[in-house]
Amino acid sequence: MLIPVILSGGSGTRMWPLSRSAYPKQFLPLVGEKTMLQQTALRIQDMPDLAAPIVISNAEQRFVVAEQLRAINVKPSSILLEPVGRNTAPAVAVAAIAALRIDPNAVLLVWPSDHVILDEERLRRYVERAAQLAKDDYLVTFGIKPESPHTGYGYIRRGKGLEDGAYEVAAFVEKPDLQTAEGFLVDGGYYWNSGIFCLKASAYLEELGLRQPAILEQSRLAVEQAKEDLDFVRLDDAAFSVCPSESIDYAVMEHTSRAAVVEAADLGWSDVGSWSALSEVVDRDASGNTLIGDVIVEGVRDCYIRAENRMVAAIGVENLVIVETADATLVTTKDRAQDVKKIVERLNAEGRGESVFHRRVLRPWGSYEGIDAGERFQVKRIVVNPGAALSLQMHYHRAEHWIVVKGTARVVNGEREILLGENQSTYIPLGERHRLENPGKVPLELIEVQSGSYLGEDDIVRFDDQYGRTK
Repeated sequence: MLIPVILSGGSGTRMWPLSRSAYPKQFLPLVGEKTMLQQTALRIQDMPDLAAPIVISNAEQRFVVAEQLRAINVKPSSILLEPVGRNTAPAVAVAAIAALRIDPNAVLLVWPSDHVILDEERLRRYVERAAQLAKDDYLVTFGIKPESPHTGYGYIRRGKGLEDGAYEVAAFVEKPDLQTAEGFLVDGGYYWNSGIFCLKASAYLEELGLRQPAILEQSRLAVEQAKEDLDFVRLDDAAFSVCPSESIDYAVMEHTSRAAVVEAADLGWSDVGSWSALSEVVDRDASGNTLIGDVIVEGVRDCYIRAENRMVAAIGVENLVIVETADATLVTTKDRAQDVKKIVERLNAEGRGESVFHRRVLRPWGSYEGIDAGERFQVKRIVVNPGAALSLQMHYHRAEHWIVVKGTARVVNGEREILLGENQSTYIPLGERHRLENPGKVPLELIEVQSGSYLGEDDIVRFDDQYGRTK
């Protein structure tokens, strides 16, 4: 049985400001209408003997993962939640342990959730080739046939041929300088390291036990002591937190004699590692521009310009990336797009929220969006999905005033329970227990005015919550 494993992690730094650490790039529709996570989950749905995917995520993003998969009618066999990030070797280990409970002969197809692959039919043929090798206990990686001397990727040097288009791995090579990368291209025996793997679960765990026994032991404990939470499986915090943090390449692939590489050519693959990388795989007009949203240009060439909220106008510029969001705008040349991470580092160092959240923040019950803020007050627009409810909660430092602008609200306010329609409101005093619920069939929208000495999101005590957030 072939079981897809989708690795849905990432900090969101390289695609800022559209990607944020609380909402990284795999949740965004960067190429096409579906998000990158959704495209990953759908890629090989028509292959025979394909099981439901195992998804590796984290607690903060669990409801986004679940909702995006539900929207495309993909039901995962499990969503495993890491308490902390520990790189890909432990992530694949817990997936392998979970897969063996489904099928003792399970073969894993391990995908990063944030890659672009344009030729999915060609990909399926490569997957079939890799799966056959994996059944013979090879640990297979996919090597992308290089189209340029790229210095941003690691490389794989192929060894002895195994069958048509498949080879033993002779070596993994770190990201080279330009001259070295040009030599790789001339040689022809090198591939970009895609980070996609196909391997038998039992074979991977056997090799991991030989190379990194501590990772195997802690991963087993994390799964054995995991707890179910709604549709999720929370890996044990104590066990997983002390697990060594290693990539699958460093932990296993660089040391095993079982490593094989399948040559993958003409896939239209990209790890979308920067805005300039994205601009290479999306459609461009006759002037080499990609214009998304309300964009007006005059005399502009070879630019990627994206407007999310307002009109963006550009005149006489070339080779730029311009990305506008509600609370931040990025302007950079394409050859400096990798340095976006330096801006994110500065935002983090200054404690600014623009690196973490968008102005509109998604929650399992809906979303909220900051409208205005000042000393001792802030105003939010809140949207509650039909049938959803916020937790029964209280605040120590703020009071709240709710005004319904659309739909119907059921409100618990202290000892009272009331229904509010459009243009009706209620006041929640500081320290009062309260809950907001949408009993209707259309989204509930309201304006919330908060006032008090402290207005941070961590000023909340939950007494009851249908999303398991009371701990």
